[in-house]
Amino acid sequence: MKLVIKNDDTLQNKRLSILEKEKPCLDSEWHYHAEYELIYITKSFGIRFVGDNVSPFNSGDLVLVGPSLPHLWRNDASFYNNLENETSVKTIVTKFTKNFIGEGTFDNPEFLGILKLLHKSSYGICFGKEISTKLHKEIVELSSLSRPQQSIHLLNILYQLSKTGDKSILSSSDMRQYTTEHSQRIDTVIKFISDNYTLNISLNDVSDVACMTTNSFCRFFKKMTNKSFTQFLNEVRVRNASRLLTQKDVSISSVCYAVGYNSITNFNKQFKQIMGATPKKFRETI
Repeated sequence: MKLVIKNDDTLQNKRLSILEKEKPCLDSEWHYHAEYELIYITKSFGIRFVGDNVSPFNSGDLVLVGPSLPHLWRNDASFYNNLENETSVKTIVTKFTKNFIGEGTFDNPEFLGILKLLHKSSYGICFGKEISTKLHKEIVELSSLSRPQQSIHLLNILYQLSKTGDKSILSSSDMRQYTTEHSQRIDTVIKFISDNYTLNISLNDVSDVACMTTNSFCRFFKKMTNKSFTQFLNEVRVRNASRLLTQKDVSISSVCYAVGYNSITNFNKQFKQIMGATPKKFRETI
């Protein structure tokens, strides 16, 4: 798997595209593209990578990704092992250019809020359940509208998203890509981690996957993700654990071992460091 720049054929001759996807794993590659992308999950769950952010996603997840920002949504492993789960996946991806409704539109004062929203999307923006629920019908119906109606409705959606306080920035640093140098290597590593985080992955393991010495790999991985390998692996494990903890009938110890930890003490330590609370306290707040 490789980090690639995508040039969607459906966008070559138009400024706006709405796609409905019903297959597991929205993309097989950690990738970026020149368009903005509003991704709405109406069904399914898993983990997403946006810039240097690693977070679980569930139904109702709504994220705006800016141009050149690497991202990847990966469904839970169960979606790949059970073909019946394909009926439980539905995602609406709205890709658009900055001038989808006309050149210089967002330079006008009345659209300053939307312009600020688009600027912030260079770090990725996750919207809360309140606003995603409010916009559910409007987003779902986009694909059935005429081209002029799609543009008008998307403008309204962006306006409402710009006004809400129910949102958070995802990537902690500017991870926008302007080159594909080393892209295949980092893509292979990220896929390996996301597919094998439940196992006992060592630094030597991922260095071998990247065909690098451990020292070279550590420098390379830090440069590409803004995180150490250990930090990245712990985030993948903990974010998946946070999703599993919503299932009240699953014990905390079972969650610990299910996401790749072999020590409850270490699991509690890493979970609290990343989530700000112990697994027990986290579950009590759900």
